[in-house]
Amino acid sequence: MTGSVQNPLGRSRRRGLRTLRVRITIVAGLVITAAVIAGLIVLYILQIQSVHNTLDGQLRTYATQITQSAPTGKWPRVLPPSTLDANAEAQVISADGKVLAATRSLANLPAMYALPPKSSASVRLKAADGVIPDEARVVAVRQRIGGQNVTIVTATSTSLLTKLRSTFTAQLLLCFPLILVVAAAAVWLIVGRALRPVEEIRNAVTDITSADLSQRVPEPGTPDEIGNLAHTMNDMLQRLETSAQRQRRFVADASHELRSPLAAIRTTLEVGLAHPGQAPWPVIAERARQQSNRLEDLIQQLLLLARADEQTLALRQQTVDVAELLSDVTATTTSHDVQIRLDATEPLAILGHPDHLTRLFRNVVDNAVRYAASTVQVGAVTTARHITVRITDDGPGIPEADRDRIFNRFVRLDRSRERGSGTTGLGLAIARDITTAHQGTITATDNPAGGACFVISLPRPGATSGPDETH
Repeated sequence: MTGSVQNPLGRSRRRGLRTLRVRITIVAGLVITAAVIAGLIVLYILQIQSVHNTLDGQLRTYATQITQSAPTGKWPRVLPPSTLDANAEAQVISADGKVLAATRSLANLPAMYALPPKSSASVRLKAADGVIPDEARVVAVRQRIGGQNVTIVTATSTSLLTKLRSTFTAQLLLCFPLILVVAAAAVWLIVGRALRPVEEIRNAVTDITSADLSQRVPEPGTPDEIGNLAHTMNDMLQRLETSAQRQRRFVADASHELRSPLAAIRTTLEVGLAHPGQAPWPVIAERARQQSNRLEDLIQQLLLLARADEQTLALRQQTVDVAELLSDVTATTTSHDVQIRLDATEPLAILGHPDHLTRLFRNVVDNAVRYAASTVQVGAVTTARHITVRITDDGPGIPEADRDRIFNRFVRLDRSRERGSGTTGLGLAIARDITTAHQGTITATDNPAGGACFVISLPRPGATSGPDETH
């Protein structure tokens, strides 16, 4: 049996080469090395240029020295050597190309260079071959001495430049790997130090499990990208922990709420079955029906909250008359002890889901009726951008510290868990989710006359961005 066997060491090595630290080290090391070498090359070019300028200056000085040695045009047989460069050679050439004087090594030799008219660059002649190296540095100047136009040609060896080039090339070949190693090592250490907090964050995130979201990643405390990353990670973990806690509480509360009516139905039936001949079966059936209705209503509320979590509450929208919805809600809400007054007669159109908006208003009105002493007032006004519905009661009111908490799920301000009231603590939570799905807000405040006031603000279709004005 044959097959390919992958080497774990090879896979590990390939993964190591793909790490951010290795990639940054390679790229930065090459960039730094290239920059250093480019700087060395620039310095080398500048040094060569400086040597050229020095040699040209020495040759011009030598030409001036030659001019001063024969001010009357009577040239010596052998020109004096240069005081700055012992290797310099020179010729004094007349306008017709005749050599008038030369240094000792060029004596009795024809002109080596010529200076064309209106040109400052000398031209190498055939006679220079084998006598003056091709790479020699040459300077030619025109002078008029003793009434005669002459050209003074000075030249010197460039062995210094050749030695400089050789030295630079050798040093560059020697320093290149050294610079690369030093740069890579420096970048490796710097990047490792910079990425150490990232590795600590990664290890901390690896240790965090869904069973315990209370752990946090270490924050370096520096105002940089890594510090911002750690802070953002902790914010995300905080939100996840809060969401998980809320979900666990929701599941626990929902299970408790669902178990209660089921237990009541089972208990009622068990009592009847224990004495089938004496049990009041119509009463038992009515109690079972009431608990079944309560169970059905609770399941519908839980489904509605699930849809709210999925942000699918207000997908179907149409033009809805808020005044008409409020009229239907108040007309169908029955209470023997509480009077409901409606102050909303003119059409108040918005875009929304009619069934969900009806549930919104009914939940808030039912809550107000439950706690009112005698009266619930329902009113609606329109502004430039919103339709505002106010539902007030004359009950005990809501403590300021609880005005946000009452919109949470399964919250009862009296902390009672009795089921006789028929409440589940979901009505205001559903009202808030429906309001949010319609881009509106709902808040709880004080009723100036005593009691609680719920303010629901819903955006009008085609609302402008100008200031609100009550109509």
